[in-house]
Amino acid sequence: MQLIVDQNNTTPVYLQIYRELRNKIISGAFPEGTRLPSKRTLAADCGVSVATVEHAYSVLCDEDYCRTRERSGCYVIYSPEKSFPTAEMQTPTVTFSNDTSSDSDTLLPFSAYAAGIRRVLSSMGENILRKSPNNGCSWLREAIARYLLRSRNIEASPEQIIIGSGAEYLYGICIQMLGRDRVIALEDPSYEKIHAVYTANGARCQMLKMDSEGIRLDELEKTNASVLHVTPFNSFPSGITASANRRREYTAWAKRHGAVIIEDDYDSEFALTGTAPETLFSMSSGRNVIYVNTFSQTVAPSIRAGYMLLPSELLPMYVEKAGFYTCTVPMLEQFFLADLLDSGGFERNINRLRHQKKSVNQIPKNG
Repeated sequence: MQLIVDQNNTTPVYLQIYRELRNKIISGAFPEGTRLPSKRTLAADCGVSVATVEHAYSVLCDEDYCRTRERSGCYVIYSPEKSFPTAEMQTPTVTFSNDTSSDSDTLLPFSAYAAGIRRVLSSMGENILRKSPNNGCSWLREAIARYLLRSRNIEASPEQIIIGSGAEYLYGICIQMLGRDRVIALEDPSYEKIHAVYTANGARCQMLKMDSEGIRLDELEKTNASVLHVTPFNSFPSGITASANRRREYTAWAKRHGAVIIEDDYDSEFALTGTAPETLFSMSSGRNVIYVNTFSQTVAPSIRAGYMLLPSELLPMYVEKAGFYTCTVPMLEQFFLADLLDSGGFERNINRLRHQKKSVNQIPKNG
């Protein structure tokens, strides 16, 4: 079969093959019940690998154009009479602002997302319509606890994990829990929205200058802040990763001053070696560090879901000051993320993204 594949096109080859086959199916060239060419045959015709064709076929199956039969092949199940909407019919005209940082190469493959959503719809049924517990559904909190233990060496109970719609939302919960009259020390420079969220909630911020190892020690010693917000790995926009010694200084400072550290573990999944530096939460035995992370950089920017891990000592304060808030993440997304974590799909996607980032030298070296 003749398909037009342009190796110089920026569109991945598997997507080119998928789109051509999809268009042929919709046009009637491959009616319902037709067996598509074998993967080896089509790969030879197109001059691509079998894995590339297999990926294209999996997308067709994920979108219910086809279905594979064991030891038989891939068969068309689409027919116009079923009123199955095509991808073109489903895609609205959307204008994105220029400040978006999303990149199609950094997303979870749509086929994996679609397959995960279908699994959740099939297994959870009407449970996706239920109201979430205030701290998030137990399945997701348990899955995150297991993931943190195997990937970041963090031992924590699901009860310590709070689910919320992204880091900015969780920053607000932190300051409302700790007290709006707090002085919060931030890295200088730091992500501008961190400062904006805290000041919008009534807190005062002090900016502490950095050197190549993290926040300078003289800056840390002279601050009167009782909360320190840090991004130890690949701090934005400086790209600085705090050294092991500097991390120990952070936790020692917090212990001496009875302060709380908010550890924003942004981007740590993409450590060059595959092993990120030890977390402040682990170094402090979880006594005075609030650990925050999200899924927007590792799954998709549109997945507005994150979590914070609280020290056991702060749980009563959270329940009293902020535990009344309803969880802002829909149950469908929570179930999807739990399934992704427990199935191993999340870590497979991280490995894929890490490999991509390595190949284009986008990952900063660990300090």
